[in-house]
Formats: sequence, structure tokens, C-alpha cells
Amino acid sequence: MNETITSTNFKFPKQTSIYRGKVREVYTIDNDIMVMVATDRISAFDHILPKGIPFKGQVLNQVATMFLEATRDIVPNWLIGAPDPSVAVGYACEPVRVEMVIRGYLAGHSAREYALGKRILCGVVLPEGMKENDRFPEPIITPATKADEGHDEDISREDILKKGIVPQEIYEKMEAYTRALFQRGTEMAAERGLILVDTKYEFGIRNGEVILIDEIHTPDSSRYFYADGYEERQAKGENQRQLSKEFVRQWLIENGFQGLEGQTMPDMPDSFVDTITERYIELYEKITGNTFEKGDTSNINKRIETNVAVFLMEKGII
Repeated sequence: MNETITSTNFKFPKQTSIYRGKVREVYTIDNDIMVMVATDRISAFDHILPKGIPFKGQVLNQVATMFLEATRDIVPNWLIGAPDPSVAVGYACEPVRVEMVIRGYLAGHSAREYALGKRILCGVVLPEGMKENDRFPEPIITPATKADEGHDEDISREDILKKGIVPQEIYEKMEAYTRALFQRGTEMAAERGLILVDTKYEFGIRNGEVILIDEIHTPDSSRYFYADGYEERQAKGENQRQLSKEFVRQWLIENGFQGLEGQTMPDMPDSFVDTITERYIELYEKITGNTFEKGDTSNINKRIETNVAVFLMEKGII
């Protein structure tokens, strides 16, 4: 049985704080450097599921670092390096409290809202007569305010600016970066026979500059369809073949859980955990074109601690 990272409690030299998110645990070093551990936790409907998913953190970390390196020409980002399969190290930034969600297709949350009869999403007017998974005439940006706990909330561009959540100059820069990043992600996905359906980007401020932070184009932050057969499936009204976390959400819905009050998280059988691991590895191999090499999980916490400490020393950080 593979060991999973479900929680960590490292004590790195010059460590000043720890932040534990739904999936990542972030260690701040000397108030300026962040060590971001991608755990094997998995969340859906803003709830953490009861079991860790072997190699999920490694997949997320390695996909994200690949895309961060591949988009440095578009926007500066926080990443310094990845000293361990499940760890990224980068610069601390002041996070902008808005997630930039961009959608090329009517899928997921937008499709659920559309099915309820809503034709305006985050201030964006949606065309009439669309079917689930149809392509939008142009990608739409549907921002969300970033919540420390609980659900992120949809918000319009107008409200963001009116409430002064983000200054207009910074917001416009984030919007331009979002469209350029989505275009690059779309092109890279197409080369691998995939469609980048929707995704989200997070930005921070460092030395007055807008910086891309967190993960990008991973199965946790993005939805992918297989391009092959997309048109035929749409014409027949069939479900699309997709690589994303949506199948986990669907399993939860089928087992009576959508994160609503009074609902109980279902127990996940080991067979379903194995399925999730296989799907994450499938996405890694499909999107990168590389064979996934499983990290040594015999003493995973010790592995991370050693790799990070050596990296920080070599970089002169500690």
C-alpha cells in the first residue's frame, strides 16, 4: 500500500509560519520564501474527502510546475524550483483575493447555473439555446472572491471594481494575463489531443508587480475534454470524456453528498481511491506526454524534509 501525504508538520530552519489549505500546506521561510507541499488530500464541494489519494500531490505539483515554466514569457510567477516530486518553492506574494475563472465551454458550475435558467453569470450575459458542454463564442471570465473557509462566491467585474476589492489597473492586468494564459493552455492541450474547458488562475503582488501564484492547468484547477469525438458526442447529446475532478463530484452526488447542510460525507471504498489515482496519472501522462514516475513513498515525509532542506541550503536561503 502506498503511503500518502495527508498532513505534514515540518520544522524547516528560519520557518516563520504554516498555512494549511484544503490541499496544500505552505511553509513560509524567513517571511519571504514559500515551501508549498501538495498533499494527497482531495476536496470537492469545499469539503476534504476522508482518504488521501496516492500520488495525487505529485501529479498536481509536477503538472503545475511544468505549466509555470511554460508560461514565464506571458507573466512572471512565484516559482523558484521543485526540489521534491510533491513540493514547489517560490517567493511569497500578497495574494489578490479574487480567483480569475475563465471558461471556454458551458460546463460544470456554469452549466448547472444555466440549467436553472440563469443567463447572466458574474455579470456576463450567456447566449440562449446552449447545450451543456457547448463552446462559448468567446471564452468568458467569471471571477470568484476567495474565501478562507467555505464556498468561494461568484462576483462580477463591475462589483470587484465598485467595492474596491482590486484596483482597476491591477484587475485589468489580471484579466489580460488570464486570457493569454488560457490561450497558451488551450494550445498546449490541443497538441496533446485535449480541450482545455475551463480553469482558474490566482495572482499575487510582489514589489508592486502582478505575479502568477499557486497551481495552473492541473486537474484540480481545470477541466479537460478529450478532443477526439467531442463534436460527435455533442451532436448526440452524450456526456463528454473528460479528465478532471468532475467524476469525483459526480460520485459524491450519486452517493447523496453535495456539501449541503445535513448531508454526510460517504465512505470511499479503496477501489474508488485507486480509480482516482489512475485518473490523475492518466491526466499527467496525457497532458505532459511523459511517463509518470512514482516517487518513493516508503518514508514520504522524511523524503520531503531532506529534499527541501538541501534545496534551501543550495539556494542560500537558509
